[in-house]
Amino acid sequence: MSLLENLNDNQKEAVLCCDQHLRIIAGAGSGKTRVVTTRIAYLIQELQVYPHKILAITFTNKAAKEMKERVQMLLPQTSAGIQISTIHSFCVRLLREDIQEIDYPKNFNVLDSDDQKSILKEAYKQFGLDVKSYSYGNMLGYISNHKTKLIDAQEAKNFTNGWKQEEVKAEVYAFYEKRLQEMKALDFDDLLIFAYRLLKGYPHIKEKWQRRFRYIHVDEFQDVDELQYHIIRFLVGEDTYLCVVGDPDQTIYTWRGAQVNFILDFERDYQGCKSVILNENYRSAPAILHGANALIKYNQNRIDKDLYTQNTNQDKIIHFTSNDEQGEPLWVSAKVKDLHRDGVAYRDIAILYRSNYLSRSLEKTFLEFSIPYRIYGGIRFYDRAEIKDALSYLRLLAPQDSADTKEKWKDLAIRRVINVPKRGVGAKTMEAIENYAAQEDINLYEALRCQPFGSSKVQHALSKFVHTIEKYRSLVNEVCISQLLQQLLEEMGYLHNLQEEKEIERLENIQELLHDMEQFEQNDPEGGLHEYLQMISLYSDNEKEEAGDGVSLMSIHAAKGLEFDYVFVYNLCEGVFPNERAMNEGGQAALEEERRLAYVAFTRARKQLFLSDSHGYSHVLDKAKTASRFVKELPEEYVEEVGAKPKDSFSPTYTGAEFLAMNQESTSSLPVSSPTQTKKKGKLRKGDLIVHGVFGEGVIIKIEDGLAQIAFDKKYGIRKIVADHPSIMKK
Repeated sequence: MSLLENLNDNQKEAVLCCDQHLRIIAGAGSGKTRVVTTRIAYLIQELQVYPHKILAITFTNKAAKEMKERVQMLLPQTSAGIQISTIHSFCVRLLREDIQEIDYPKNFNVLDSDDQKSILKEAYKQFGLDVKSYSYGNMLGYISNHKTKLIDAQEAKNFTNGWKQEEVKAEVYAFYEKRLQEMKALDFDDLLIFAYRLLKGYPHIKEKWQRRFRYIHVDEFQDVDELQYHIIRFLVGEDTYLCVVGDPDQTIYTWRGAQVNFILDFERDYQGCKSVILNENYRSAPAILHGANALIKYNQNRIDKDLYTQNTNQDKIIHFTSNDEQGEPLWVSAKVKDLHRDGVAYRDIAILYRSNYLSRSLEKTFLEFSIPYRIYGGIRFYDRAEIKDALSYLRLLAPQDSADTKEKWKDLAIRRVINVPKRGVGAKTMEAIENYAAQEDINLYEALRCQPFGSSKVQHALSKFVHTIEKYRSLVNEVCISQLLQQLLEEMGYLHNLQEEKEIERLENIQELLHDMEQFEQNDPEGGLHEYLQMISLYSDNEKEEAGDGVSLMSIHAAKGLEFDYVFVYNLCEGVFPNERAMNEGGQAALEEERRLAYVAFTRARKQLFLSDSHGYSHVLDKAKTASRFVKELPEEYVEEVGAKPKDSFSPTYTGAEFLAMNQESTSSLPVSSPTQTKKKGKLRKGDLIVHGVFGEGVIIKIEDGLAQIAFDKKYGIRKIVADHPSIMKK
């Protein structure tokens, strides 16, 4: 059978172009891996190119493994000599041969993430730092960002401008680099940096490697950063042909250095090159492709292409809008159950979202629906460190049960947060507290209340800790738990610490936890601290181990390169997706990347795409929610609208009962909200007395941008609610 037999015309053109540099613009699902592997096989089988003269660079081990397997199937006898590897693996090979030129031994060690953390532990111990104040991930990110920009530790110190936290990080960076030098070890960034320095600074080494390969292939070229790009350029000599494969419309990693202009400007950098566009899609239904094509055309910085397919699937994109945010995860869950009843395996379904905090409501609803799921490339919401920290603080507010001073369950909470943020509580102080608690047969918190521990400075910090806990304990029955926890975390300095560390995602998770509490208060006005903690414990206990047949929940970034029969893109609200913070920081370029991210999300779907959003108020954005512009940019003929209508065309209030009825067997145990009152008594104004369906009587203190700021009694405090929400009635 001919190698070219199953290729379309554009794919054949890409395979046969072997006498000039080549740029392959490969649309989503267009068979790019097939083209690259067939091209390699064609070079060897038809043009008699020696296998060891061919190099193929990928950016993940998974992609390298798949490419090797496919080439081996095409050339079972002659594929062994081909160099197919990630760029990091290639650099290891280069350094093993030539690193002695810069006085490093060839048997250098390559550090993994655990090795890096071990060095940080040494540094933290020497500088008296706490991992809760300077997380390993944040510190390693700081070091990596500087290294890949070729900024050494001394230069980093010069850039601190007297900012204490930056000075601390620069000191750790210097310690880290010194330890690597002493160990003669390299981390993953060093593999690229040292290879770059050798190729740039030693012409004879560069020429040697240029002679080594005749044909170089680079996959996912839209994702290369500046360092990787220059390494590739150094490998291309006068007699070398470079073939790059990628899709500018799928550049979604600029936040970690990727530059879309490298693939866009390829014709300028490699004069006389040829470009081939692969635009026949073998993955998705027509409506998905037409929608994705229309969406991405709103971007200006791109190469125009229209994906098409011979697939005859007539299903439209389903866009669902809920009148309240609680209806959105319920609808998704009911739809997933419907698909599963129709014979679809859970593993063929994926739920994608822009930010990880959005998984919270989905996870809770999936547990209620008994839908197995797994968080792909992430951690379940209630298992995230900041959520465990916050809930530990909350557990300490639970009043003591009668005269019981044991309550040993509180020990776990104390151990978790006693030094978060840092209070100077070391191992010796903790041991003294534990010994006293054991001697008196009381819990650790009661031990802290009974007597001082540690130095005078530590005593003062622990005394303040206990005083603050007692202060908020006394308010448990007077202030709603969401406000109670937020004020406690602020006074303890926990939120300030996350803000100082620029831990945006962790702050979003905390905000989502507070919103979870607010929803609990709305659904159960009589519920309190004990009831909420009990509910959370039940959710945690019900979480199952990762199942073989489970729905995949993941961020859109984690979904790159994956595909599923049925894909839900969740919480497509303006400000959430596209991300408001990203757009504020990056302007038009950031908006285009957000749109590319939506394009990637939509094209993960094979058979059907579901988009969902909801009306109401966003506590993360602090404003009313509207549907994302990315929904509005889809042509109407390819979209089926279900649920509530957009805000500018009012419709009867959508309630969860409509779709729960479709799934009565699996959802009969779920609470269904009673219909809300829809009649109003005139326009609301500042000073009006109102009645809310959940919070009771209140007074409007401000109306702005369609939101009413309402003061309720002290249990619920001040709330922001959409002014025309049907739950509000004037008195």
